[in-house]
Amino acid sequence: MIVMINGAFGVGKTTVSNELVKVIENSMLYDPEEVGFMLRNVLPKEVKRHEAETGDFQDLELWRELTVKVANSIVTKYNVNLIVPMTIRNLEYFQTIYNGFKNIDKRTYHFCLTASKDTIYKRLLERGEEEGNWCFQQTDKCLKAYNEHNFGEYIDTENVPVGVVVDRILNKVNLL
Repeated sequence: MIVMINGAFGVGKTTVSNELVKVIENSMLYDPEEVGFMLRNVLPKEVKRHEAETGDFQDLELWRELTVKVANSIVTKYNVNLIVPMTIRNLEYFQTIYNGFKNIDKRTYHFCLTASKDTIYKRLLERGEEEGNWCFQQTDKCLKAYNEHNFGEYIDTENVPVGVVVDRILNKVNLL
């Protein structure tokens, strides 16, 4: 099984994902940002400038390909369930990765966590982010994308305990 946990930075993806790893047997956290960080470090500046003018590694086609390939390698080699926290707001990129994951495991689920902009900003500050950094700059873009496009199952995290969010996900993936 692959469980994608999407949403803006600060919405609670990592917290929810860590709890899911604790309660879903034989599961592990797989963070595609690590693939992006690796590409950011190894690709020549010209490639990054050409393919990812915004500085967002998600614009790299190779990131999308490797995100799926690495997931496939992990599932094949270790026979585990993947919990995948990621902020992905580009619908085309989302569909590429989601469909790639579905080809790995038909039991692929996607949940998009939501909260108000004020709550997201508050959470970002509480975790030590500096106001105005990359995470803050993405909030409006994420909220707009999640409002304008269908990212599947939405779960509101506004004033909702983590355990309630986790239980809702477990219920949807038939583990409750």
